[in-house]
Amino acid sequence: MPIPTNFLSPTRVSAKGRAFSQIQEWIIDGTLQPKEKLNDADLAQALGVSRTPIREALQLLNVQGFVEMFPGVGTQVTSVNKEDVSKILPPLGVLQALAAEHATPLISQDTIDTLREINTEFAQSIKKGDFYSALKQDEQFHNIIVENAQNSYITNSISNLQAHVLRLYFHQSIILTDDSIEEHEAILKAFENSDSETAARIARKNWLRAIDEFYAEQKDRDEK
Repeated sequence: MPIPTNFLSPTRVSAKGRAFSQIQEWIIDGTLQPKEKLNDADLAQALGVSRTPIREALQLLNVQGFVEMFPGVGTQVTSVNKEDVSKILPPLGVLQALAAEHATPLISQDTIDTLREINTEFAQSIKKGDFYSALKQDEQFHNIIVENAQNSYITNSISNLQAHVLRLYFHQSIILTDDSIEEHEAILKAFENSDSETAARIARKNWLRAIDEFYAEQKDRDEK
């Protein structure tokens, strides 16, 4: 199990929290591959912590579906099913729509302006074919909306699903297109018009469209 050594470690985070965040990141971006066996001693050494926070982090990752724990045998990274995009995005779309609805009466014009700037950067990344930067900008865009909903239950539920979406991106299930640029702007206009229903409807559409794009891409590959 090759463990990176040249990674940045956040400060003022508990050992468990740091271990969880870093191992999850390695699973999401493919540093730790599906079905790869995990050695808690190696992870503890790489992260500079004891084995206890590693085990606690792995237990949480097990609950969230990123690792599988087999008592008396070991722990391994879960496999990736690209078609899970059709299972993850519908509930995430509903939650993102709810976040947009709740955020509408609370969000300030300054925040809307910030979101518009992020969407401009997102558009530039899409046009340049820099899809990783576009992914991070899209994540930032939606996270700000979720934060403005001011509902920790929505935030926590979205966070887990969002992590799985990021993993699917790295395994080529999530495709970013120009359509999101216009949908983002439509959400912002709905915020400015205090139209929570439209904001929610477009937010949900924005997430669900990725399912159709995935299967269209799969069809194109099968026909070639």
